[in-house]
Amino acid sequence: MPNSSVTPIRIGILGASGYTGAELVRMLLRHPAAEIRTLTAERQAGKPMAEVFPHLSPYRLPNLTKIEDVNWGDLDFVFCALPHGTTQDIIAKLPHTLKVVDLSADFRLHDVHAYAEWYGLEHKAPDLQKGAVYGLTELNRQGVRKARLVANPGCYPTCSLLPLIPLLLDEQIEPGGIIIDAKSGVSGAGRDAKQANLHTEVSEGMNAYGVAHHRHMPEIEQELKLAAGRPVITSFTPHLIPMNRGMMATIYVKLAEDISADDLRETLVKKYEGEPFVKVVPPGEAPATRHVRGSNCCRIGVFQDRQPHRAIIISVIDNLVKGASGQAIQNMNVMLGLGETTGLEQAPLFP
Repeated sequence: MPNSSVTPIRIGILGASGYTGAELVRMLLRHPAAEIRTLTAERQAGKPMAEVFPHLSPYRLPNLTKIEDVNWGDLDFVFCALPHGTTQDIIAKLPHTLKVVDLSADFRLHDVHAYAEWYGLEHKAPDLQKGAVYGLTELNRQGVRKARLVANPGCYPTCSLLPLIPLLLDEQIEPGGIIIDAKSGVSGAGRDAKQANLHTEVSEGMNAYGVAHHRHMPEIEQELKLAAGRPVITSFTPHLIPMNRGMMATIYVKLAEDISADDLRETLVKKYEGEPFVKVVPPGEAPATRHVRGSNCCRIGVFQDRQPHRAIIISVIDNLVKGASGQAIQNMNVMLGLGETTGLEQAPLFP
């Protein structure tokens, strides 16, 4: 809860009844400058947060309300944790004095036509899109600092782009032939009841989904194109694995001429040296999702492939934290000039 010596930031969370909304609440409760003033959930409006998420019952929180009943003048900052397609209209109507981090996909793609193609909806706020900043914090800190609206990256893009962008910028890997084999815990599918997410459908098994047309593909390729200076087409396949949270991207890359896997690792070590949330692990160590659970950390490992001129990169995050709510708070801290790690210092949960 807010420290009495710090001017509180009055925060609203739109879509607080989902997993990312609950994670925002959980972490903001430990943020010394955060005061949670508003929590919205259309279908759960009128209920106490403790009824929807009993693990938050020890804390004094506002009851859930409808968006139409929010007093925007009572807020300084808004997190939008709403489904894609619902956020554009809402953010367009907010007072311009409010700063916003949007956790949906509605403002991630620079090209509104690409958004319509991949999400099947016409973009309803193209003028806002022009000013939205892509919030991969470690790689766009200056842009985030000046932004009024930050598009929080998707979980798969975060896990994949943190290792790939520095290597493309240094021209150490070829833009062609990048393969991203990614796996996520079931919480990435959201909290709504869906047959495919039932315990008996998910446990003791593993399945690919969105094969060759997952909606995170254009987001990943947009940012890789900016780093490479030319279009990049990846082979990206996501998989659902029977665990609650966590994400791993195993990435196969072709090395540039006279470049080794050790060179890649050295570049990533240099890039992320001093970064509080990104750690390049020692040679020979394979990152594991259990070592980032519940934290805002990303761990990256680099290996020489048995195939000549190829390397294997392994990147892990918690999809609900660094892949969503934790990165959103990290972006808020940068936007407001606060210490970037504020409220995010918790160590990973293990076992």
